[in-house]
Amino acid sequence: FFLQESMHAYAANVYTTAVEELMKGKQRKFIAVEQEFFRLWWDGVATDTQKQQVHQLLQEGRLEFVIGGQVMHDEAVTLIDDQILQLTEGHGFLYETFGFRPQFSWHVDPFGASATTPTLFALSGFNAHLISRIDYDLKADMQKNKKLQFVWQGSPSLSEREEIFTHVMDQYSYCTPSQLPFSNRSGFYWNGFATFPDPPKDGVYPNMSLPVTDSNLHQYAQTMVANIKERAAWFRTSDVLWPWGCDKQFFNASVQYRNMDLLLDYINKHSAEFGVTVQYATVGDYFQAVYSRNLTWEIRNSQDFLPYSTEPFQAWTGFYTSRSTLKGIARRASSLLYAGESFFTQYVQKHPEGSICKCKALKQLRSLRWAVSEVQHHDGITGTESPKVTDMYVTNLMYGVFNVKKLMASIIFDMNNAKKNGEVYSSVYPKDSGISDVDQYVVVYNPLAWNITTFVSVSVSNLAVSVYDELGHPVPAQVQSSAESPSTYDLYILVAINGLSYRKYSVKPSDVKQSAFTGRSIKYKRRNITRTGQQGRQLFPVVNNCYQVLFDQNTNLMHSITERETNRTVELTQEFLEYHVNGDTMKGPISDNYLFGPNASALPVSKAVGLELVSGHLMTEIRQYFYSNVTSQDYIYAVYTRIYTVPEGYDGKLLCHRIEQEYSVGPLELNREAVLRTSTNLNTKQLLYTDNNGYEMQKRPFKAYVNNTVARNYYPMVQTAFIEDDTTRLMLLAERAHGISSQGNGQVEVMLHRRLWNNLEWNLSNNLTLNDSSVVRPVIWLILGTKAVTNILYRTSGLALEHRPVVMFGALSGGKPKLPGHRQQNSVHDSSITVPPNLHLQTLSIPGWRYSSNHVEQVRSVRMGKWKQGDADFSRVLLRIRHLYEVGEDPVLSKPVMVDLKSLLKELGSVMAVEERSLTGTWDVNTLKRWKWKTAQYASKGFFNSTKTSEDFIVTVHPKEIRTFFVYFQ
Repeated sequence: FFLQESMHAYAANVYTTAVEELMKGKQRKFIAVEQEFFRLWWDGVATDTQKQQVHQLLQEGRLEFVIGGQVMHDEAVTLIDDQILQLTEGHGFLYETFGFRPQFSWHVDPFGASATTPTLFALSGFNAHLISRIDYDLKADMQKNKKLQFVWQGSPSLSEREEIFTHVMDQYSYCTPSQLPFSNRSGFYWNGFATFPDPPKDGVYPNMSLPVTDSNLHQYAQTMVANIKERAAWFRTSDVLWPWGCDKQFFNASVQYRNMDLLLDYINKHSAEFGVTVQYATVGDYFQAVYSRNLTWEIRNSQDFLPYSTEPFQAWTGFYTSRSTLKGIARRASSLLYAGESFFTQYVQKHPEGSICKCKALKQLRSLRWAVSEVQHHDGITGTESPKVTDMYVTNLMYGVFNVKKLMASIIFDMNNAKKNGEVYSSVYPKDSGISDVDQYVVVYNPLAWNITTFVSVSVSNLAVSVYDELGHPVPAQVQSSAESPSTYDLYILVAINGLSYRKYSVKPSDVKQSAFTGRSIKYKRRNITRTGQQGRQLFPVVNNCYQVLFDQNTNLMHSITERETNRTVELTQEFLEYHVNGDTMKGPISDNYLFGPNASALPVSKAVGLELVSGHLMTEIRQYFYSNVTSQDYIYAVYTRIYTVPEGYDGKLLCHRIEQEYSVGPLELNREAVLRTSTNLNTKQLLYTDNNGYEMQKRPFKAYVNNTVARNYYPMVQTAFIEDDTTRLMLLAERAHGISSQGNGQVEVMLHRRLWNNLEWNLSNNLTLNDSSVVRPVIWLILGTKAVTNILYRTSGLALEHRPVVMFGALSGGKPKLPGHRQQNSVHDSSITVPPNLHLQTLSIPGWRYSSNHVEQVRSVRMGKWKQGDADFSRVLLRIRHLYEVGEDPVLSKPVMVDLKSLLKELGSVMAVEERSLTGTWDVNTLKRWKWKTAQYASKGFFNSTKTSEDFIVTVHPKEIRTFFVYFQ
């Protein structure tokens, strides 16, 4: 709905009128970024004539797509996998339709810049990168010293191989300055501002700028030239990038170009007097001009530009947590998509005669690809949009999730019916709920390319249950009362599943002897935590093979954790606090969807804590409820901490080292920001480490500022953060993005939820309040240990949290199933695809693109109009492999790894051919020649040449590399 409204109000008119105007003047040019809007126009609005014109303009280089992803993605709170997905989605469309491959970025609007982005753009074949929003004080300094342009080596491990020339826009950013010294009307925005939901009937838009006329032409030109010259002083070359436009502009390109033409012609006719010549250009034209100057550029290391502040009291660190529910849904959807892609790919390869319609299946997957791509927008997963736009994102995600679950269920159904071995599903339903009293199957798919051992939980209506595998053997399980609803029980099943495989478990109510252990509950008395220290400490332990966690019975709070292997004890306590923030602009700085503006230190939220201990053979769950005082009826905050005990015969290394915490937070009071602060006795010197997009770690020393120190020391945690001293590290792993900070030595605090209202005019007119009354349920895994041990565990654990097994349910029809005497071979769940623990199978999918991987052929077929028709291509499999470790991070795991692709994928069939491609698939790496900019390291400019040929299907993957292949099977 919102998309349709935007298309109707302005977006469709941008493309319709810009294409029309470009055709009227050979000198005119235009750049376009986001493919989602362009594709809606292309598929639903554009005429055949307009489509031919777009082809012509692209060939002439007068229309240029920059970035070319579905959206301009946020850089702070997005996961690398989802950034790659949305780029790949857009690039696949552009290459298939036009044979066009973007080579420049225009990342002007994300709130801060991550070091992952330059690496991804380099891997995608880009020649230069452009950003704008960085700290105001840093930008002023760089501008003064002509340091807004540099060669950025975003990854310390890939260093100069994937470096990219980067341009930071000056203080005027990406919008034309609209001040006219000779008029009180605005300048340069002749089409005015777009109106919602309908364009004005009379075509008169608000704020239409003063038209260019004979009488003001000279003054207009003087104004423009003065601004160009002011900017020229901030850059090393005499080329000035002067962006013309802003948000929601060029919806009437005719009036824009008409006025622009007059101005440009006039300046060029008087260039001797002005000392300036001007021309229409694309971003590519600008970078080509700078590149040909052949200057030597400074190298920037892998430091990112986060967080981002626009003024002393405006730190854009609130959006790291805004709309936590949306952030969680977006990540769950991304994870399901990842599972669905590999599941479908295996089905197509192994069951060519299967009964599922492949085209319909691809449509189901595409609905989720589109939704996950779309929400990566810098006003999407960031939580910086109005409620109705949030609702649109959620609706599209849920629709895609429903489709992919339906697809996975129908694949299981198809394969099990095909086996004809007495087990028939009356239904495989992909619902999220649990199990009623009837006999049911639980189908569990492991989407990772490692063997995993973990627990899955389902809700059941009965305490007496047994769980069996397909051979009828009992499976370790534990059932206990649910913390959520008094009438149901949580059943935890221990699953051990090979890489990219599924297993089936039957859950039966048992009258006689049940196989599942029962978790016993002990409720402790609610404790007043403000009156501590009067009596001696009474501590009680919760123990598994890796940890002993002590709780203090006087306060019901955690006291310490001992890592049993080294016998090192870390004092560790946790408390919830709230920052109280201001919502009245008359009274000082505010917090909103974007900004975090605390006006004082955070305050503890509870005076009393209740505790319930549920313990069993496989798992102990500690439930803590935080009350505002000893007599309160209700709680706003709770923590459920789980530690696991793995029976003999199972590989429990990851499971044992995991302290799982689930939080329940909300509904908050208005203008409160909720944090969980974990305080330890580690001497961390207030140094925090956080990840960029789940890819590489950044060092975050605490910085003191004149103003706003608390908020400016908040950073995004997308997947990983840690604090450490000389010997011990405490890791946090997250399944959605949060703001995170270390406000004291040995401390780490995670912002879990925000609820805000303010009276800032701009926020009110755009309905940008964050009056979020929801309850959020984020999960964080804690890992404590030596640096060496945590190094081995955290990459695989982070992915195990991100890609938890997919659980589906199926009912048995008819009487008792005959349990097959032997498992049949060749079913998905017997085979496995496994990579070593320092590699991650990042993508295994069938994209369905129809383009030729030979560029000459692809361009020829586009020119012949072949983009119009044709079925999806199911023979091409997209494979990505990522090295998880950085250079020097671990003595063993940081080594390069040799992978035999033929043997890795043998379960899918016989590999016939492998082509190595650029990150988004549109370039053959052997023909990709990126610009090599001159630096002190490299005395001359030239081209990067790829030397990554894989002989005999053997590939060596180096630290932090992401390698992309097209694989074809016999």
